[in-house]
Amino acid sequence: MKKDSFWDKAGTRSVLASLVAILIGMLAGGLIILIVGLTNPSLGVGGAWEGIRLVVAGLFAKGRDTTGALVFGFNPASFGNMLFRAVPLIMTGLSVALGNKAGLFNIGAAGQYLAGTAASLYVSLSLPTNVLPIWLVWIIAFLAGMMAGAVWGSIPGLLKAYLNINEVLACIMTNWIAANAVTWVFEGSNLKNVLEGTKSGYIYKTSTVMNDVVIDGVRQTVGAAVPEGAQVVATRGGVATAKMGLDQLFSGSQVNAGILVAILIAIVIYILLSRTTLGYQLKACGANRYAARYAGIKDRRNIVLTMALAGALAAAGGALYYLSGNTEFFWNTYQSLPSEGFNGIPVALLAINNPVGVIFAAVFMSMLQICGQKLTELTAFNEYITNVIIAVIVYLSAFMLVIKTWIGKLRSRKAVNK
Repeated sequence: MKKDSFWDKAGTRSVLASLVAILIGMLAGGLIILIVGLTNPSLGVGGAWEGIRLVVAGLFAKGRDTTGALVFGFNPASFGNMLFRAVPLIMTGLSVALGNKAGLFNIGAAGQYLAGTAASLYVSLSLPTNVLPIWLVWIIAFLAGMMAGAVWGSIPGLLKAYLNINEVLACIMTNWIAANAVTWVFEGSNLKNVLEGTKSGYIYKTSTVMNDVVIDGVRQTVGAAVPEGAQVVATRGGVATAKMGLDQLFSGSQVNAGILVAILIAIVIYILLSRTTLGYQLKACGANRYAARYAGIKDRRNIVLTMALAGALAAAGGALYYLSGNTEFFWNTYQSLPSEGFNGIPVALLAINNPVGVIFAAVFMSMLQICGQKLTELTAFNEYITNVIIAVIVYLSAFMLVIKTWIGKLRSRKAVNK
């Protein structure tokens, strides 16, 4: 039996199909920039060329020199922020990919992300850091976030397994329930940022130090500066993900060890799916639920377990993002759902549901976001042009099988011509 060559393997064709989708998406973005530049006298061909360069290599853009020309080189801040932004995309991408492997379309990653965000913030800002070590508070908060996401993800899993309710419909409903529930929880809490008078609807950063004090018999929350004569009851906050030297390597950025945690989790999921009995059972249920049941696999249990794991992964993305201590959470979430929950879908599609591929796909999507920012900062173009690129890539990712078939036909024609 003749062994398939490297170029004829299914995995190779899948990677090539993803690269084709990326290439076409980039070409579409470049074409839009060119059309806008040529139709706008203030931009012209020169402005269009600058826009195209920033879309392709905006990650390396450092600004403009004294003559107004773009300057490119290693930009540690951009690289670090790219890695920081990739963390929630890796986790939500893993969440969607795991569901796809088990034959379930987890469109509820946004709600699970919110559940993890709320739980991790609530725990990290409620536990007394003058009693417990900060690193222990961080771990407890992170695990609490994952548990909250697992519980929230298991709801559509239970509905699918025992009532045969489509998981897409169930996930859409749980998304908006989560958005309203999170708003309700934080609305009634004492975690709203009142230390900064200009803030409205924001929760304290986990790195903010808050002191619960008693002044004239009244308990209230103050900042790190304790008023004279006040009795400190408890100290909360001051929790932030460890940098582990990444802040020195990528100076001026928000990067922290969250990217290392995300990569480690991706590797664990890869091992789970490819090297364990449980992973085999999950994929068997995804291939054919009823055949798996006939073979003795508990399909209902695996459906619920898959959605719970997917929920925990999406929630971990929210926990890692907000436990960084860099970012503030806007608690009026009923107004919109977090984009990270939906951006995980194209990440998973682009990675062909491969957990390791999710890492690279998420970093690529994050890179496009940084390039979009540079496009806005350094030219007259709008950063949303990069959203068009992502949209084209997503659209083509949905036709991945067609692209793979097309690549296979090209290979067959070459073989016949030989």
